[in-house]
Amino acid sequence: MTTNKKMTNLQERGYLLTEQVNPNSLNLDQLNALELVELFNHEDEKAVAAVAGAKTQLAAAVERTADRLHQGGRLFYIGAGTSGRLGVLDAAECPPTFCTPPELVQGIIAGGAGALLRSSEGLEDLAEDGESAIAQRHITQLDVVVGITAGGTTPYVHGALNAARQRGALTVFIACVPAEQVDFDADIDIRLLTGPEILAGSTRLKAGTATKLALNILSTSVMVRLGKVYGNRMVDVAVTNQKLRDRALRILQDLTGLSREAASFLLERSGKWVKLALLMQWTDLDKTAGEQLLSAHQGNLRAAVDSYKKEK
Repeated sequence: MTTNKKMTNLQERGYLLTEQVNPNSLNLDQLNALELVELFNHEDEKAVAAVAGAKTQLAAAVERTADRLHQGGRLFYIGAGTSGRLGVLDAAECPPTFCTPPELVQGIIAGGAGALLRSSEGLEDLAEDGESAIAQRHITQLDVVVGITAGGTTPYVHGALNAARQRGALTVFIACVPAEQVDFDADIDIRLLTGPEILAGSTRLKAGTATKLALNILSTSVMVRLGKVYGNRMVDVAVTNQKLRDRALRILQDLTGLSREAASFLLERSGKWVKLALLMQWTDLDKTAGEQLLSAHQGNLRAAVDSYKKEK
């Protein structure tokens, strides 16, 4: 539970780092267009630095999340407003990029799907709604719940994380204020300290940028740990449109030296699964045998190839 005494009155948040006034933008309304762009660019550099400052905690989240998902767990992002939208966006990108089932990584936003397009910030004050969201998704001890709240005070997120922890889930708290301003009891505490916004209190700016960077790192690194990547290629890409088919063919051509025509034939033989196509090409196994070998190695292509070579 939250312990900081300042949290007793959630209406008084001026002390929060994310609500303070940025001295570098006091004349914001007097700047010309180029000066505005330069100021934003300078301030946005702090978002990258903020993520670097939390690298140890992010790495812990990657390792522990990958471990839970290896065991059959799921990853949930939960937030309100911009924070919720960023979580939904990251979750939505996982199926096309890594061919994951939609239920593996899920985004939950206060107010549901309608809040993605229209502001419903008032719903963030309902801790019980956060608790209900966790119950509705039958969160278990194998799951990971990442609560995202730039200012750290969102009751909806607090309610969700407290409920998730009671169910034994791994809880991750992502906020852009220091722990001494808002303390919260989570398994992993990630603080992205971007400082006051150019437009005071508008956390869709630096705080949102840093959060997006952190979620990119978390989800992509977890997928790497799950064997969804070979080298730096997305070998589990879902071939669902022409752009992704072209990407799949280029991956096959680059890694095998095949012509585009031969790569296309191989892709079709594999059932449009790049990872399996590569394994078939490198081992001369047929589709069924290749699938069995991949399954034996939890879908890890490198491990499957190495195993085949050792047996030979």
